[in-house]
Amino acid sequence: MTRASLVYVMGPSGAGKTRVIEYARRKIDGGLPVAFAHRYITRPLGKDEENYIALSKREFALRKARGLLAFDWEAYGFDYGIGVEIKSWLAAGLTVVMDGSRAHFIAGKLGIGNVVPVLVTVGRDELRRRLTTREREDVKAIEDRLQRAGKFTPADLSLVTIDNAGPIERAGDAFAAIIAAQAGGR
Repeated sequence: MTRASLVYVMGPSGAGKTRVIEYARRKIDGGLPVAFAHRYITRPLGKDEENYIALSKREFALRKARGLLAFDWEAYGFDYGIGVEIKSWLAAGLTVVMDGSRAHFIAGKLGIGNVVPVLVTVGRDELRRRLTTREREDVKAIEDRLQRAGKFTPADLSLVTIDNAGPIERAGDAFAAIIAAQAGGR
């Protein structure tokens, strides 16, 4: 059996992490020992493509206080978390895929052994276009996200970078291959 891995996906907001993850999820479709983690976010559900659990600030704080989050971080005025269930999934031999924070990764707060860091990128002009198109933030918030995009670049020798500027099939297939290699499928 291949050693269970945590595939830690990160990148600037708007780079298309959700689309890349969902593409790989559909392609793998239970054919490999892989579990895709959802995030808990203190942002109301909206037009997002991401399949996340929306929590109030108080609900999030309660879960955090009771030790129900394996990871948590704050960005853009929202709290983000990944549930402790991922530790059970890893213990069961599953490769776990999660959408994380670059800043959290850089800070080295993971505490999990076999981590495969994957950075999803896209050029600044395309990033601006995507952030504007999704109609989630105002102009100032988009500028804040663009500024933050350039601040955090993980410097890890095992970092794999996926350019998501082209067709989703190219980035999605590359990401699915990374997951398959970790999960023992070729």
